[in-house]
Amino acid sequence: MRLKDKVAIITGAASGIGKKIAETFAAEGARVVIADLNQDQADATAKEIIAQNGQAMGVKMDVTNESEVDKGVEQVIKTFGDIDVLVSNAGIQIIDPVDKLSFANWKKLLSIHLDGAFLTTRACIRSMYASGRGGSIIYMGSVHSKEASPLKAPYVTAKHGLIGLAKVVAKEGASRNVRANVICPGFVRTPLVDKQIPEQAKELGISEDDVIKKVMLKETVDGEFTTTADVANVALFFASFDSNALTGQSLVVSHGWFMQ
Repeated sequence: MRLKDKVAIITGAASGIGKKIAETFAAEGARVVIADLNQDQADATAKEIIAQNGQAMGVKMDVTNESEVDKGVEQVIKTFGDIDVLVSNAGIQIIDPVDKLSFANWKKLLSIHLDGAFLTTRACIRSMYASGRGGSIIYMGSVHSKEASPLKAPYVTAKHGLIGLAKVVAKEGASRNVRANVICPGFVRTPLVDKQIPEQAKELGISEDDVIKKVMLKETVDGEFTTTADVANVALFFASFDSNALTGQSLVVSHGWFMQ
């Protein structure tokens, strides 16, 4: 097993990409922490993993709340021991052109994506340093970490910012064997994306089918959505790669949308 006895915290893991990553890590022997804003959903996902003979626990965590993040990480350390992997996955999407975007929504999205990444990184990296074992920090970026699309100013800004954070963490953590990398998925058919389809159709004045074919998947090589399994497999690759040879990097998983 590639993650046997490793402790992995995945934020926003009660559903979608985060849940699939948690399931994949558990199947590879990790003790997974379902950190989510919704305690009941976090516990339910943990129970599903335990029912499949995995090891898991649910933790309520608002990633924008400093004390809640620190207390949640302390709870994990008390229960499972040192932290080996953090997947900073929690996020939201807000669709609006810049001229209509409220400052409150701008701040809300950046807080969840960037403040959340910082607070969870700080809490987990302290444990990784203290244990002497190092670890792997994985940020959930996007093709929008590399590219831009209309109507997504705060999202594109935040996802670009995660690459900068990862590079700094990679340089600071190298001497302690802490690695930091970014996964940059294309569109994944999750509730977050499903919510965007009618929103973009309304704002752009096109059909929902055209949003999918002519906006979301237009630049892919095959017109296909990226899957949660695709993203989880990349997360597993980063989490299990135990060398500073792979750090400070970003990997696009997008059916060819934005080739490097």
